[in-house]
Parts: sequence; C-alpha cells; structure tokens
Amino acid sequence: MNVDLFDFELPNDRIALRPAAPRDSARLLVLAGAETRDLRVSDLPGQLRAGDCLVFNDTRVIPAQLEGLRGEARIGATLHKREGPRRWRAFIRNAKGRRSGDGVVSGRGEAARAGDRVEDGSFALDFAGDEPVELLLERCGRMPLPPYIASKRPTDARDAEDYQTMFAAEPGAVAAPTAALHFTPGLLAALDAAGIGHTTLTLHVGAGTFLPVKAEDTAEHRMHAEWGRIDRATADRLNAVRAAGGRVIAVGTTSLRLIESAAGEDDVIRPFEGDTAIFITPGYRFKGVDGLITNFHLPRSTLFMLVSALMGLDRMQGAYAHAIAEGYRFYSYGDASLLLP
Repeated sequence: MNVDLFDFELPNDRIALRPAAPRDSARLLVLAGAETRDLRVSDLPGQLRAGDCLVFNDTRVIPAQLEGLRGEARIGATLHKREGPRRWRAFIRNAKGRRSGDGVVSGRGEAARAGDRVEDGSFALDFAGDEPVELLLERCGRMPLPPYIASKRPTDARDAEDYQTMFAAEPGAVAAPTAALHFTPGLLAALDAAGIGHTTLTLHVGAGTFLPVKAEDTAEHRMHAEWGRIDRATADRLNAVRAAGGRVIAVGTTSLRLIESAAGEDDVIRPFEGDTAIFITPGYRFKGVDGLITNFHLPRSTLFMLVSALMGLDRMQGAYAHAIAEGYRFYSYGDASLLLP
C-alpha cells in the first residue's frame, strides 16, 4: 500500500510533553464497531465485559542513551537491542566517518567500541571492562525519551518515573509500552472487581519503533527485530479466555505484535521466545487478539498502519480527525483509545 494513505495533518502542539496526572485521568476514545465515545481511561471497566483479559507488556525501560566526547566531537549512542552479554546494537549520533573498532562513547574513560555497521545504519557496540553493562547505564545513561518529546524539552528526573509502567519488571526496553502508562493500582482493582482479568508478557521495545517509514510502499519497509517471550502458562490462559467466550485485549501495540507473532493460522496462541519483526498493515488477519488499547500515533507510522489494519483505514482516519478536532493529546505521554472491531 502507498504510505501516503496513512498521512494526516497533526498540529505540532498535540504531541504531549508530560503525562496526565493522575495517570488514569487521560482521555479515552472508544471505537466499538461503528460507535464512537469520548470518555476517560478511568471509565474503562464499564467498556469491557466480565471474562475479558487485558495483556500488558512487563518490559522495563533502561537508561539507554549514552553521551560523551571523542576528541572534540560530541557523540552519543541509543542502544536498541541486546546481542550478547556485552554487545548491544545501537544508533550512533554523529556517526559519519565511524569505522569498526572506533571508540564511540566516553565518560569515565572509553565505554565501548563500534563493531560492524549494518544496512539500517546501526552499529554493534562492544562494551569494555568487567562492569555489568546495566551498572554503566544506571550511572551514565539517560532515559531514552522519544525524539518527538526530546526535541522539545530535556529529559529530567520526573521521566525516570513517568516513563515506566506499573508493570515494569524485566529490564531491556529502550522505549516504554506507553498504553500501559495510563494504568494505576486503583484502576486495576476496579477492572478485577468487574471480572476483567489481566496477564503479562515481555517484549523489549527497541529504538526502531521511532524510525520513520522512508519507503513509498509498505511492502518495501523493514521492521527492526525485537526480543519477546510468552510462556506456556500465559499462552494457555489466553486460549482459555477465548474458548470461554472472553476477549483478549492487548494493552499496547507491543503486546499485540507479540501475541500475533505467537498465534498460528489455527488461531491458537503458543509459547514464544525469540525475535519478532512482524509488520502489520491493512489486509492482515488477526489471529490472537480481539481488541487493543493504544495511544494516538504519528502520521505515516507503522503503528498507525497497525491500528488501520485492526479497524479499517477509513475508520481510523475519521477517528483521528475527530481526536484532533476534540483536542486529544498524541503519542507516548498522550491520551488513549480502545479499539474493538
């Protein structure tokens, strides 16, 4: 499909720079079949049914941005995928002229050397020394806010809490599964009281999620691989929910993409552990999910393509026009939508 089909005019001031407080006070646009409703995230229990199950991503964002000097040149790296105990794939700022073997990040001495550079422009970084890479990042790294926010304000101490979900447990992501940022213990208790269950999986979100689609046709775009895991108990539970007439509602596109990676053509969700680079566009047949809670995405993005695949392109273009007209806030710290095809 032509990528231009997924374009729309988004006023620059609609990209949220801070999350709603409290988190579940964010606005919620409900698209249920042909119906459209303007609500709040705190209204969610009344929009789902007893027996439904929400699926959250329990990945934890690491301080994956490193900066330093090499000579007089300021350089920086955003890690996006672990490849070994001391090797990460990373995008390097001011990478022109970098060669394999170059030191690329400094601070308290040289932190890493560049390995091979691949087609997408990223480098392999091999971290020196014996110190666990996680300790280096905690000491020297910064939270990797999306470029749409970072270009408008610096990262600060609030982001260390604001950019983690209440489910964050497994370190490894360089971007938050932002739909889950809206959830609070109180909202989860209200969902439980309404008979709406929840479970978790793990997908370590990579920095590739922020990269623009440069191809003119969706068939020419290649997704970055991300590591994920669904254990047998979780897969069995989700299959049981659907067998009993409940719905599997993914909280975030990351949860949806991993469930769909684990689901077979027989619509059965199986245990999964490994990389996925699934790219969902209109025409895709969903096999494992029945609905989605997600934030509002940017024009021409792979995520807007995904929601268009779920609900229909015309439906989503109309819904986004409504959201813009009604002042909804977009992207990572923005408002939410509940999509029930």
